[in-house]
Amino acid sequence: MPAINEGDLLWTPDTAFRERARMTDYMRWLARERGVRVEDYDALWRWSVTDVEDFWESIWDYFGMRSPTPYECVLAERRMPGARWFPGARLNYARELLARGAPDSVCLHHYSELRESGRITRAELARQVRIVATALRRMGVEPGDRVVGFLPNIPEAVIAFLAAASIGAIWAGCSPDFGTRSVLDRYTQIEPKVLFSVDGYRYGGQDFDRLAELREIVAALPSLAQVVHLPYLHDGDDRLPHAGALAWQDVIGGPDPGAEAFEFALLPFDHPLWILFSSGTTGLPKAIVHGHGGIVLEELKYMCLHSNLGPDSCMFFYTTTGWMMWNALLSSTISGAAAVLYDGNPLAPAPDTLWRIAAESGATFFGASPTYVGLMIRQGIVPREHYDLGRLQAIMLTGSPATPEAMAWFYDHVGEDLWVTTQSGGTDVCSAFVGASPLLPVHAAEIQTRMLGVDAHAFNDAGEPVIGEVGELVICKPMPSMPLRFWNDPGDRRYFESYFEMFPGRWRHGDFIRINARGGSYIYGRSDSTLNRHGVRIGTAEVYRAVEQIEQVLDSLVVNLDLPGGRFFMPLFVALAPGVQLDAGLEARIRNRLREDYSPRHVPDAIYQVEAIPYTLTGKKMEVPVRRVLMGTAPEQAFSRDAMANPAAGEWFVRFRAEHSGDVLA
Repeated sequence: MPAINEGDLLWTPDTAFRERARMTDYMRWLARERGVRVEDYDALWRWSVTDVEDFWESIWDYFGMRSPTPYECVLAERRMPGARWFPGARLNYARELLARGAPDSVCLHHYSELRESGRITRAELARQVRIVATALRRMGVEPGDRVVGFLPNIPEAVIAFLAAASIGAIWAGCSPDFGTRSVLDRYTQIEPKVLFSVDGYRYGGQDFDRLAELREIVAALPSLAQVVHLPYLHDGDDRLPHAGALAWQDVIGGPDPGAEAFEFALLPFDHPLWILFSSGTTGLPKAIVHGHGGIVLEELKYMCLHSNLGPDSCMFFYTTTGWMMWNALLSSTISGAAAVLYDGNPLAPAPDTLWRIAAESGATFFGASPTYVGLMIRQGIVPREHYDLGRLQAIMLTGSPATPEAMAWFYDHVGEDLWVTTQSGGTDVCSAFVGASPLLPVHAAEIQTRMLGVDAHAFNDAGEPVIGEVGELVICKPMPSMPLRFWNDPGDRRYFESYFEMFPGRWRHGDFIRINARGGSYIYGRSDSTLNRHGVRIGTAEVYRAVEQIEQVLDSLVVNLDLPGGRFFMPLFVALAPGVQLDAGLEARIRNRLREDYSPRHVPDAIYQVEAIPYTLTGKKMEVPVRRVLMGTAPEQAFSRDAMANPAAGEWFVRFRAEHSGDVLA
């Protein structure tokens, strides 16, 4: 692969692509119906964050939102926190999603290590949702009650979620690979009424029975009135977690009231839809509440305009039910598109499993993490040589900052005419602040633009917006999908501290960002994990990009520790290829690479070899917990083992702290 530099031009949309884009159609509609004429995307973005109310009303009208009662105004008060959108309107997320697409079109493709693959049409999905929703009503579930899942990424999870949403219940989900403590840290906060569960799962060919853990979870949730159980690992097994549980087959075999008779709960715009949880690696997970209306409008804008999805599209993003990307993946179907579900190991039985699924499902939009691309590079995978990916049009890289090499890899190994995007947002808004536009070119490692309706800026320490400098990512105007609140947060204290304490009245997201003159941006990692040496901010992503291009280095993690006496210590931890040991020669290569690619400030004070880098269950490097434990925080306060994908990796750092507390960490 030829050398690729940050900012190099990789792709430009041709005239035909731009003309077909839904963003272009929306701009024409604005000129025709609203008299708003803009010459390019930058002008459109500026209008969307200046005339905030007009913009979001245009999204409501352009997508034909329905409400039996008129809204009183678009935004009752333009402030944060406390913005109140579309008061008086009534709607339902599940109703909107199920209605936006041809009934006989495929809505879900599903793949699993345990089952044969299959497809579900929108009409069949709606039928099963009605059946389960009717059963939930018989169980006494009412609007505002919490319904939760201990479910993998399978159709039953989608059906249970949409059934709950359709009657106004609030959904929350955990993947069955979550530890018991991790599940209870989340669900004891919200006191669920109904739990949908499985008996286990298969990952990489290995079976994991979870009945014992499930019984512990049920016993610790006295609020539960009912458990609906699916024998997934042991299909056909009639064992139930306790005597009062219902079998999924009995529930789904119940009566269908029919599309005409079934009544969706038509809810206020800000009625809670779901609760998403933060990673919980350093404390009790934040229980983030989003509303029906805010998510519907945000996902219509995000999926249709920014992701360019429509009835002929098919979105595939590898995720689990415990990550917000599961919610986003399902929301892609609100565009009329199909979504692809996969429950299993992305690298088993072969390292190109996801590409096989993308080809078989006819995916047009493929999502992955930069970490996954790194695995493809090391494995020498060339998908276009083995699979027909002719329908594939767009790529989304998210989960961590994308390197120039990760983006360029798709053009060299998947397809020359691909719209490769990288985005950043998160669980907090279940969307992106900065991301894609089908009207703009793609530059290496650069996020194309700020999203419509997102007044995002880089703020310096004085609270001033800057261009071309690294600063705090700050949102200056409210968005409909910002959290309504945190569950069980008296006085909204934790909510305020999380976003609005540093810059009152403005949302401080917690990422460092640099926005360039053309509106593109680069994310430098979490601001609480960004390195600060001699007053200069260094993004951890820069260190990882340089280090992980060295063939012997599989993974890495870097932190900066503030020590007594105004000193600091920046260690780099590396996981190496099998059989490779860290010696003076490899250390010199790492140091030289960092110095040559970036600066002497990027060179660590020491390099240590580890067996594995600790990750959260959602695939993020645990920089902050590692820093905390190395600074002397008690391990049980720094790490939540059940929130980790590989708890043993964290134990290494606990031992490291004990062994070095008298020398380098003193």
